[in-house]
Amino acid sequence: MEEYRGENRISLRGMVADYPILSHQNHQISYYTLPLRVPRLSGTDDLLNLIMAAPDPGLWLPGRWVDLQGEVRSYNNRSGVGSRLVVTVLVRSAAPAAEENGVNHLVLAGAICRNPTLRRTPLGREICDLLLAVNRPYGRADYLPCIAWGSLADHCADLPVGSRLHLEGRLQSRQYRKIIDGAPVTRTAFEVSIMNLLPEEDGLY
Repeated sequence: MEEYRGENRISLRGMVADYPILSHQNHQISYYTLPLRVPRLSGTDDLLNLIMAAPDPGLWLPGRWVDLQGEVRSYNNRSGVGSRLVVTVLVRSAAPAAEENGVNHLVLAGAICRNPTLRRTPLGREICDLLLAVNRPYGRADYLPCIAWGSLADHCADLPVGSRLHLEGRLQSRQYRKIIDGAPVTRTAFEVSIMNLLPEEDGLY
């Protein structure tokens, strides 16, 4: 697949749902994770996992509203516990929010790396499932599940593997039930809901 420079920018405003806890260390830098609750216009919330280095203890307090800028990251979970693909938001900058209302805006540019799948909801609405590879520097990439609805779903379903997409949307969480060893288990999936397709920018790829 041809190499290109991806785009990965997310803006969030939400309420801190718990205290930061140590996640891991990389190159002697400690990274912490915490959940952020981001309300939707529908009245439901997305509970998104943040990861950051050296969090400000005065900012990341449960119940505190924050604005942040960052990037969506993914990695494969090889522990055998929970979802196989883990999606988080790497926080680049953050500040106290002036308003208490949800913001969830994501811009991605990447390439389709799996054949799109078109399906229908029980009410007959069309949905297309995509997997987008978004390149990082130094030869790495994030693999992000995406969904498109309605006429966008029809358009995306016809795109072959390798097609480049420049999109804006939101990162959302969704709970589902899975049978493991004969017992139902509730898990959370994270996916990008595509709102619009954007033109390719000069130099982006």
